[in-house]
Amino acid sequence: MALTKRGRRERIKNRIRKVVVGTAENPRLSVFRSNKEISAQLIDDDTNTTLVSASSRDKEVTKEGTKTELSAVVGKLFGEKALKAGYTKCAFDRNGYLYHGRVKAFADGAREAGLKF
Repeated sequence: MALTKRGRRERIKNRIRKVVVGTAENPRLSVFRSNKEISAQLIDDDTNTTLVSASSRDKEVTKEGTKTELSAVVGKLFGEKALKAGYTKCAFDRNGYLYHGRVKAFADGAREAGLKF
């Protein structure tokens, strides 16, 4: 039986999550991409808590430009929030999405702000 697009992504996501685990010192940066928006969280998997989050729906983000440009802005905002909260490095979890386009733009924006992964 053929996998659906969602099923394929879930399979890839589970394969990634076997390796990428977040701790208090090195939290997991999880990216979620919908058709219109993008959001991310720094997660401590030991205590199952979200440490920092940012989204394209935040008030600080202006809705100008393409979705890829918006992702880069959200990545930069996220990196600034993470540094302000005291986190300088993390493990990147692309959440089953290809590291291309909006996910890559987000990662580049976060790196530009000073986050290391």
